[in-house]
Amino acid sequence: MKGQGKIILLLLIAAAIAAFLLSGGADRLSVAGLKEDRDALLGVVAAWPVASALVFGLAYVAVTALSLPGAAVMTLAAGALFGLIEGTIVASIASTVGATLAMLASRFVARDWVRARFPKAVRAVDRGVEKDGNFYLLTLRLVPLFPFFLVNLAMGVTAMRVAAFAGVSWIGMLPGTVLYVNAGTQLAEIDSAAGILSPGLIGSLILLGLFPLAAKLIVDRLRRRRVYKGWRRPRRFDRNLIVIGAGAGGLVTAYIAATVRAKVTLIEANRMGGDCLNTGCVPSKALIRTARLAHEIRTADWFGLDPREPVFDFKAVMKRIRTIIAVIEPADSVDRYTALGVDVRLGHARIVDPWTVEIDGAERLTTRAIVIAAGGEPALPDIPGLATSGYLTSDTMWDILAHRDELPARIAIIGGGPIGTEMAQAFARLGAKVTQVEHGPRLLSKEDEDVSNFIAERLGSEGVDIRTGHEAVRVEDKSLIVRSTAGEEAIPFDEIIVAVGRKARLTGYGLEDLGIETRKTIVTNDYLETLYPNIFAAGDVAGPYQFTHFAAHQAWYAAVNALFGTFRKFRADYSVLPWVTYTDPEIAHVGHNELSANEAGVAFEVVRYDLAHLDRAVTEGANAGFVKLLVAPGKDRILGATIVAHNAGEMIAEYVLAMKHGIGLNKLLGTIHAYPTMAEANKYAAGEWKKAHKPERLLRWVELYHRWRRG
Repeated sequence: MKGQGKIILLLLIAAAIAAFLLSGGADRLSVAGLKEDRDALLGVVAAWPVASALVFGLAYVAVTALSLPGAAVMTLAAGALFGLIEGTIVASIASTVGATLAMLASRFVARDWVRARFPKAVRAVDRGVEKDGNFYLLTLRLVPLFPFFLVNLAMGVTAMRVAAFAGVSWIGMLPGTVLYVNAGTQLAEIDSAAGILSPGLIGSLILLGLFPLAAKLIVDRLRRRRVYKGWRRPRRFDRNLIVIGAGAGGLVTAYIAATVRAKVTLIEANRMGGDCLNTGCVPSKALIRTARLAHEIRTADWFGLDPREPVFDFKAVMKRIRTIIAVIEPADSVDRYTALGVDVRLGHARIVDPWTVEIDGAERLTTRAIVIAAGGEPALPDIPGLATSGYLTSDTMWDILAHRDELPARIAIIGGGPIGTEMAQAFARLGAKVTQVEHGPRLLSKEDEDVSNFIAERLGSEGVDIRTGHEAVRVEDKSLIVRSTAGEEAIPFDEIIVAVGRKARLTGYGLEDLGIETRKTIVTNDYLETLYPNIFAAGDVAGPYQFTHFAAHQAWYAAVNALFGTFRKFRADYSVLPWVTYTDPEIAHVGHNELSANEAGVAFEVVRYDLAHLDRAVTEGANAGFVKLLVAPGKDRILGATIVAHNAGEMIAEYVLAMKHGIGLNKLLGTIHAYPTMAEANKYAAGEWKKAHKPERLLRWVELYHRWRRG
């Protein structure tokens, strides 16, 4: 019904415009036509002043609402027929009503279409409109260089409120309206509507149009002064930048600052390299690789070898993990960053005022800017008995398990997200009896259901006891008590791992004293500024994502805005963000999947390529998996990609590059991929899209051509 309404509205608008043009309305709605009809029209106005004003106003509304040429002439006519004051009232009200109707028509007809095809751009524009839309609309209205009818139509596809649009439009168009109405009172001296705007007058209106932006800058400056009220700003600074936290976000921030010759101090309370190096990405991937080898030994018959149960020393497995950390560690070390020009301090940092950081309660350093990269920590559910159970987390398990002589025989894992799922598979492959408990209906809830089901089946086939739809209710006597629709059940364990996600580290370094707002993460604007424009946040502590590569990406914006924001600030761009779950097979994802696209109301087509017959995958014994693409309907633009495959994390890079730089499936299909490689799957997925969009009608004619050629 809504689609039919749009068609009817478009037909009515087209019919009205055609009637106007065919009836010679464009010729009559001109300065010459107005001069010719002026005396007759004045007689009508004198006889019926109120009715004339109403009819004139309705005509003006129609011209503006239909975006017909002649709005300027109508404004001149208002002055010629009704005088300066009454003409201004009639013209300003009618132009505002007409503009609002045009905006609403544009919104009704085009907004859904534009949102479906350009969702990211529309969301970005909507955020800008919500924040500064009134200022920008006022500028557009005041400057005559921007066609008003285009402004009406463009604002229709944004989320600007109708009342705000009407009010700002009335204010912004009023100076120009008064100018034209006043000119209309001198109609005899005017040859054309364009002749009213002299270069000097245009310049004056442009300056007037820039006033809202200048006012915004002044308001922003006053707001900044109010934020800093009560704090004493140093006259000189010890540092250009202080970075709190030496994880991925902090290290990259300090590196950039040192590279551009800023005087920077990096403060770390624990270990250089942060969670990723010491307790996260690196140790977990090292364990996963060992577990995969154990699985390959167990299934060696596929490779023509004798399968057997792997025999290993668990202490040696954990020692290998520490060795791998030690190999990588120098890249994140104090020595390396000191050599780069960073002043590295190992100690506890506390922000005591917007420009001062205290180290270990003693030394104080002043700085022009601060970047908080304090990282995150495991989230802990409120489960009775858990606190005294000796539970492990992704932060503590490596040091504790390193002192175990043997792999724990029974491991209970609470959480069905990426960390819990990775560890469940790894420990099961090493020989532990693993029970994974997830309160929700499936594992990996942010992935599409077919992806979750695929991984659940794989883990189940490898011996993981998956308990989805089970709530962990308490821990007692080395047993995890879970509740489901079937009632309560005890799951005995030797070790219990809590993996329900991570949270930002928000306490202990002065946020509370400065009144910096937090809502699960530190609240920042698009430039990563906190409440104080010289204090920034990046990485896990800022969110919204908790990935090492995301923290490093944010760090560039934080560093550049902190050091050079006086000249130009950059809005952080997260539009193309990949992430990988390191199960076997891996799950790699960028952009939309079906779940997120449906939630956002984004239209899409699904393209799927199964790896069953990908030659390299077959030779590797890794041909279980698929590539799934979401594509804009009727186009080759990639909206998102999900890959379930061996080394999917490497394969996804091609789609990340394509989406970042607007490369469509046609160009990807035309790119030579080496044979035999897993990356060929990306090309074959593009081929599946092409096959689904082959020109059937043209191919029928081609078939006839070939038949004719055969004689």
